[in-house]
Amino acid sequence: MATEVLMPQMGESIAEGTITRWLVKVGDRVDRDQPLFEISTDKVDAEIPSPESGVLLEVRSDEGDTVAVNEVVALIGAEGESPAGPPAEEHLPAEPAAAGDAEAAAREEEAPTAPAAVAGSGSSAVSEEAERVRTASSPVVRKIAAEHGIDLKEVSGTGIHGRVTKRDILAFVEGAAGDRAAAAVPSTTEIVAPAPQRPLPTGFYVPPYVEGERVEIEPMSRIRQITAAHMTYSKATSAHVTTVFHMDLSKVWAQRNRAKDGFLRAHGTKLTFMPFIFKAVATALKAHRKLNAAIDGTDVVYKKDINIGMAVALDWGLLVPVIRNADSLNLVGLARAANDLADRARAKKLSPDELKGGTFTITNPGVFGSLFGMPIINQPQVAILGLGAIEKRPVVTTDKDGNDSIVIKPMSYFAITYDHRLVDGADADHFMNHVKRTLVEESWSELDAF
Repeated sequence: MATEVLMPQMGESIAEGTITRWLVKVGDRVDRDQPLFEISTDKVDAEIPSPESGVLLEVRSDEGDTVAVNEVVALIGAEGESPAGPPAEEHLPAEPAAAGDAEAAAREEEAPTAPAAVAGSGSSAVSEEAERVRTASSPVVRKIAAEHGIDLKEVSGTGIHGRVTKRDILAFVEGAAGDRAAAAVPSTTEIVAPAPQRPLPTGFYVPPYVEGERVEIEPMSRIRQITAAHMTYSKATSAHVTTVFHMDLSKVWAQRNRAKDGFLRAHGTKLTFMPFIFKAVATALKAHRKLNAAIDGTDVVYKKDINIGMAVALDWGLLVPVIRNADSLNLVGLARAANDLADRARAKKLSPDELKGGTFTITNPGVFGSLFGMPIINQPQVAILGLGAIEKRPVVTTDKDGNDSIVIKPMSYFAITYDHRLVDGADADHFMNHVKRTLVEESWSELDAF
């Protein structure tokens, strides 16, 4: 008997997933736990393994389809086995009426409509229609429709069996916004000067290309859409301010270079610069709680746990897995946690829970050669630290007698972007000075054994 492959539940808040790529074709043999297809959700991209060994008999959802959790997307069985029947009872076509019922059905169609006072039949029709809409869309789709006042009966579904997918409803919303903008344009050619300082209309839109222009158009990936929405929301929510510090990493550089080979042999993981920075930041967050907080209306929510998000750049987008309770970990624990999360992010093995709950984020564009950047705050946090490239640079130093000299030191620009609704410049500077002192003064004695 064929085994059903279901769209998995990837987290408590996940109601659906989009199939981005099938990794095998119908007729291919697969092993148990072999990656079968890739999905993208509101939280994470992941490879979904095969529940059984066998042959992929049937694929019921194509690439690009958004499917509700626990819905059957494929069948796996023995070679030569026929696929099972229709995927679900609600998708069965109506059975043809028996010959004896045909005339009754015709008479029923010709009969006058029952008056509105007959509540029983009206309620039944309404219930049936509501159930049709419910079964033809996911909770996420229905939520978006409710937020924009859209009747799902007006939306054409492109999913399996006419299901209205998230892509369908978002396209409908965008189209409705465009229609409203077009309707707002006066039909007359007369130009009327606007009142001074009139705000832009909500439907303001600049076309991304003009007719006849040579372009190539492809849909955004799910993770790209989510990133775009999140970043736009953050810029509209927080009052972003950035300050930059020039950090001396001489001691960190020396300790890492001395201990990295022995560290790898002893612990089976690489010692990069990041664990040192995580440690310095976690220590500073304990002393400066404003930077480890969130804003809820007119209330400030101070987080008691220090959970550091680390941005990981991937070929298909950006993920921010979280190192939980970072202040309780030593360099070994931080190195293991960071390397494990980064490796599994690249392999699409993270769970949604590993991408939430962060209280402060660190991003490292310096690994690509950037001197520094001004990152956007990862909501609902109030600060994010951007790391620049670590390079040897000439620096002026002063000895105890007041004599200046130029020396070569490994230096890096650290840029912190903070939400000025809560964090003042002095708060951010005190925090950064704490990080700076730790990097310069910490002995890192736990590396003495290497």
